[in-house]
Amino acid sequence: MTAAFELRLWEDRLGAGVTATSPSGPAYRILYAVEGEARVGDHAVTADTGCYVAGAIAVTAGTTGARLWRWELMPDERPSALGPGRVSRLMYLQPVELTEGSAYLMRCDRVDFPLGGIAYTHTHQGPGIRCLLRGGLTVETHGRTMPIRPGEAWFEPGPEPVYAAASSTELTSFVRVMILPAALVGKSSIRYVDPADRDKPRTQTYTVFVDQPIDLAG
Repeated sequence: MTAAFELRLWEDRLGAGVTATSPSGPAYRILYAVEGEARVGDHAVTADTGCYVAGAIAVTAGTTGARLWRWELMPDERPSALGPGRVSRLMYLQPVELTEGSAYLMRCDRVDFPLGGIAYTHTHQGPGIRCLLRGGLTVETHGRTMPIRPGEAWFEPGPEPVYAAASSTELTSFVRVMILPAALVGKSSIRYVDPADRDKPRTQTYTVFVDQPIDLAG
């Protein structure tokens, strides 16, 4: 059987020293600092780092404030903007179906492309939301071509083939969070559609920030 969840991506902007909290209740969250720094419980996140936090959270920005991207996997439709005040903007929301009793992990990584880099047609072993950090990316999937610019988010379900081409004039990077089988801890989730592409040099590189097994039962 499957269980219904929502995978969400928020942008949180906190002024210097400001503390914001989430509503209580079950949630599985990854925070990535785009700019500035913040403390989340025992975790400190500085620019271009990420951390995993389960359940309710309290986020305190550092002395220069913080701009955060916050991914969360939620078992229902409860609101989850940080408060008090208007610090959160919902960037993307996607319902996902996960198999009851299966073991999963949340992975957050950054993918970097050189000028004109290509990700050959491929699939992944789980769904995820991506957000472009810098540069430009053209994504082809579902028979559509999507030009992506910095700050724009998109969803890839996993099994659908995807081809991506990076800008030839700007270095390109995006950050993503995927929900993957737990057996993939420390392993790549990518599968190339054309076997010949497996042996081609990969132009993109990966920096993994979080590879966290999660227990959806509790």
